Amino acid sequence: MAGPISSDDDIAFHLEQLLEIDPRLASVAEIAGNLPLRLQPPGFAGLARIIISQHVSTASAAAIYLRFLDEISPVSPRRFLDAGQETWIRIGLTRAKQATLKLLAGEILAGRLDLDELGKLPPQEALAQLTKLKGIGPWTAEVYLLLSAGHPDIFAAGDLAIREAVRDAFEMDTRPSEPELRKIALLWTPHRGVATRLFWTYYEKRKQLKQAVV
Repeated sequence: MAGPISSDDDIAFHLEQLLEIDPRLASVAEIAGNLPLRLQPPGFAGLARIIISQHVSTASAAAIYLRFLDEISPVSPRRFLDAGQETWIRIGLTRAKQATLKLLAGEILAGRLDLDELGKLPPQEALAQLTKLKGIGPWTAEVYLLLSAGHPDIFAAGDLAIREAVRDAFEMDTRPSEPELRKIALLWTPHRGVATRLFWTYYEKRKQLKQAVV
């Protein structure tokens, strides 16, 4: 497996290989244009931010994360645990998110989870290490592995924008289900990390084009 995606050169390499595997994606790539890295902070801080963003609006997630940084800085598992429940409540963390972050911090400090190594593991093993923790589902794990760990072969099949982008690109009558899309994406192994970025960017560009027409 190739190393983590961490540069524009990595994007270019994987995209070239992807288009050789599936020439149908050439038209998708033409519309998408340049693919951004979309890298986010790695480690506990990066995963905490994704967990905080679950099930809330973008604006709410941003406000909560700013309070998180104000109260716990620099962010680390130990500093999070030491902050305690009163601080977590003041930040605006729900009980469920408090429990997830507490569990995550404990696993890291105990040496049972190494977030820095996840980008180097086979896809299913990397996902399994994260989703075994209560409160971290497939979408959260996939987004972290893609954008923080830079995993080269993770595909965010559960992401609604990705599913709609694939439907549009392949002119499908209905939006593919998550299991259907996972089967489709098997063809793009081991470059599914860039395939995800390709369809995210394609979705954004198609949305912009449709708005321009209106």
